[in-house]
Amino acid sequence: MGPQSQIESITIGPDDDIEQRRTDIVEAVGAVNSGGGVVILTDMFGGTPSNLAISVMTEPDIEVLAGINLPMLVKLATVRAEVPLAEAVMQAQEAGRKYINVASRVLAGK
Repeated sequence: MGPQSQIESITIGPDDDIEQRRTDIVEAVGAVNSGGGVVILTDMFGGTPSNLAISVMTEPDIEVLAGINLPMLVKLATVRAEVPLAEAVMQAQEAGRKYINVASRVLAGK
């Protein structure tokens, strides 16, 4: 996987100015978009970061992937440069679901 490029990180705290964070997201999208689209990753659908990210989905080449986990992040890092935006987010969603397991059930063969 190695070093990744075209990545920006924005932290949104409980006391932050929401409009400023929205502006930060818009600027970050502009900074990383090289023409192939942008995936915005958030922690939980319906939370403030997710809602702010959704509010900037004004272009068809911006997608929000909420509920992010490590397998999703790894999948995006490995396929993003190889497949179109829509395919990359679908593969990431599938990877995220695939690796959610209850250990005792897996070990019991269930």
